[in-house]
Amino acid sequence: MLKKNQFKLVTNVLTKAIKLWLRTQVDHIEQLQLDIQAGNRQILSGYIPSVSIIAEKAIYQGLHLSFIDLVAQNIRINIGSILKGEQLRLLEKVSVFCKLSQVEEDLSASLSSTLLSTALNDILVKFLWSDTLNNHSISWQKVQIKDNQLVINATIDEENNPQALLFCLGLNLLSTHELRIAPISVTSNTKTLFESSDGEYLDLGSDVEIQDLNLLPGKIICRGMINVNP
Repeated sequence: MLKKNQFKLVTNVLTKAIKLWLRTQVDHIEQLQLDIQAGNRQILSGYIPSVSIIAEKAIYQGLHLSFIDLVAQNIRINIGSILKGEQLRLLEKVSVFCKLSQVEEDLSASLSSTLLSTALNDILVKFLWSDTLNNHSISWQKVQIKDNQLVINATIDEENNPQALLFCLGLNLLSTHELRIAPISVTSNTKTLFESSDGEYLDLGSDVEIQDLNLLPGKIICRGMINVNP
């Protein structure tokens, strides 16, 4: 049986391994706090009932997240390998319950991410310049967050003639894994280029379960669950 100081050493090694693994999953993270809820025998068997994580200013695949509060449950890991100095690996799928928030500044910084810019470009392809979009240079610049609505400033370069665009996108939760983007309007110099009350639907996949999505002036708050696969 491990003595108290030996168990503390194991816990310290495990804490460092989890923090290192978390940092490998994101591009950047600040103010990381970690709390492991597990007994001695559970940790030594590679089972952790619960881990809570709080972080600020995380960047995941180019998406800037202002605040993250996560609780992961029923985690099984390669504890033997970790104690030998190897990297942490998940042995089974883990359900993570999370609360995320994003302010306007961070959402604007996310416009250059592949995930967000691709989604916005897809809207353009479907509703506007579907035949000639590839010949245009689009610059997504700034986002304003209003009640249930995103207002996005962009510029499209048409034959070296920059044109300012203003996108107004309604955003609502349709189901636990589907978002409804509607209504949609695009204007340029007060001229309406496109309007739709039907909008688009975005399927987030079966590993995502959103419980609440709130767009408030200046901030987005989201609560839900995501499955993290090994």
